[in-house]
Amino acid sequence: MATETRAIEVAVLYDEHKNHGERAERGDRTVRHFTIHHDGVTIPVSRGGQGRPLVLCPGLSSTQADLRELTELLRRDHDVVTFDLRGHGLASAAERYSFEDFLSDLVAVMAELRNLGLPTAPVLVGYSLGADLAVHYASEHHDTVAELVLIDGANPVPEPFITEAALPAFRAMWEDLATQQEAERGTARQVLLTAQEILDLNLEIDVIRSEILDRYRKIDRPVRMIMSTSMAGDSSEGPAPRFSQNWRVGVERLVREYPHIATSWLDADHQLVFTHAPQIAQIILDAPGAAGRAIS
Repeated sequence: MATETRAIEVAVLYDEHKNHGERAERGDRTVRHFTIHHDGVTIPVSRGGQGRPLVLCPGLSSTQADLRELTELLRRDHDVVTFDLRGHGLASAAERYSFEDFLSDLVAVMAELRNLGLPTAPVLVGYSLGADLAVHYASEHHDTVAELVLIDGANPVPEPFITEAALPAFRAMWEDLATQQEAERGTARQVLLTAQEILDLNLEIDVIRSEILDRYRKIDRPVRMIMSTSMAGDSSEGPAPRFSQNWRVGVERLVREYPHIATSWLDADHQLVFTHAPQIAQIILDAPGAAGRAIS
């Protein structure tokens, strides 16, 4: 598979919530941007900060722009690389949006970072779908990562989320989401997947998570999980309690199998990466082997 990289040495100031070339609201942070061309798609990559290398992989329907607060906090003590998955943010659209296709985006980014000669293997941080991608990547390329930080994903849940009974509700939810996302078209926060493509991917993820314990067995690097206590929200009605319980039971199952995996729980839902960015950054900073100052 051919991979081409361009504009590696271009340094610009970038406000990830607004436009290229603008000054970021929280100070002037020089960030380098380049693009990776592989499998017929263009993946935009950003690199900034100083310290231990860290790669942040977004999840489904999240972009570099959405993860701006967490990224800026991590850049205080890490050399942080972020990117957009195909069909997200400033990445190009693609003909396919399967799990393997998204995994190939992460593989391409990690391969390019090796070509750039990072001083040490990076910490690989993944959110939601990005956590699943990180586990699959590390299970096949463990020598290229220092450790994993998995944020509310890669969970070996005992039951699938999308049951036959829940399918209509999920379909309606993602149709509404797709409609809302039309307002973001042409911006750094756009998501180009259709509601059906998102549904198909989530059905695939249910299957992948039912088999993910085997992937953990192949990883010989430290693993930390940062999980939400109420991933589906705090409602006591409808399917939310079942979803959240399924989430907690999945983590408990994982830790029983692999007691060396460190788990931190945040009193939050699945949006924790947006609502609890300082706490997440602090947990990453406090990990054994990490160095730097405290997040304020």
